[in-house]
Amino acid sequence: MKTIGVLTSGGDAPGMNAAIRAVVRTGIYEGFKIIGIRQGFKGLMRGDIEEMKLSSVADIIQRGGTKLRSARSEEFMTDEGFERALNILRIFEIDGLIALGGDGTLKGARRLSKAGIPVIGIPCTIDNDCGHTDFTIGFATAVETVLDAISKIRDTSTSHGRANVIEVMGRNCGDIALYSGLAGGAESIILPEMPMSIDEISKRALQGKNRGKLHHIIILAEGVGNAYEISDEIYKKTGIDTRVTTLGYIQRGGTPSLMDRMIASEMGYKAIKLLKKGEFNKALGIKDNEVIALDIDEALKQEKKFNKELFEIAKVLSI
Repeated sequence: MKTIGVLTSGGDAPGMNAAIRAVVRTGIYEGFKIIGIRQGFKGLMRGDIEEMKLSSVADIIQRGGTKLRSARSEEFMTDEGFERALNILRIFEIDGLIALGGDGTLKGARRLSKAGIPVIGIPCTIDNDCGHTDFTIGFATAVETVLDAISKIRDTSTSHGRANVIEVMGRNCGDIALYSGLAGGAESIILPEMPMSIDEISKRALQGKNRGKLHHIIILAEGVGNAYEISDEIYKKTGIDTRVTTLGYIQRGGTPSLMDRMIASEMGYKAIKLLKKGEFNKALGIKDNEVIALDIDEALKQEKKFNKELFEIAKVLSI
């Protein structure tokens, strides 16, 4: 193996640049030629590539987003698009590939592995919805962004005696809502894994108001319900002025946290080391604060486990 490609696919996540930097610098240190593929699998099909040098990744460890840019590609999953991607890998003599992204990216990497391409997958998604790893790159930074928003919204909600529904990202995984809700002291958290009724939220809001609390923060994981409908229902049941804040894509941006820079650097380094040893078709992850490598098939089979204890802690501490 002489040449290794690296790409970022799907939604961007803070820490992707730190992982790219680790891949490039470790790869060059180990004597590999590193090829950067722009715009994920979409760029792979188009041959949108560049050779990466040490200077290519200078001054990016602290930057959000991805230097290689990202995209989603349904075309890659077609036979024609997939064959085009294989041809590009052959034409440019790319011997192995490191793919950064979430669940969809791992599935794309698995398909390449079954076609004979040595691959390593690095989990990068703010949703933290990959079952084989405790944390994904980007999750910690996204939670910090939400925490900052909760603090600011609590200030203005207290000033006006309001409740506020804060909608956060995460698709079908409630980890962003759960972790930010617990750490941010939210009074109610609505998750896909543990739905909370409007009656229960209304009761909590009224109990807080009756003992002098001037705000009520409700964290809503996207996909559970409509934030504006929930807000209207709470107002109808309690008479408490309830507003909505949808944080949206602000959660994907920003300077990556210490944790995301650390695990991104470790995983990028580990990915190169595995390819050098001839160990591939793996998905990296974090378990008990250590980087692990599982077969991609095994990693994709593992379901995300919801932390019920954290949810119970959040409920107790928000009484």
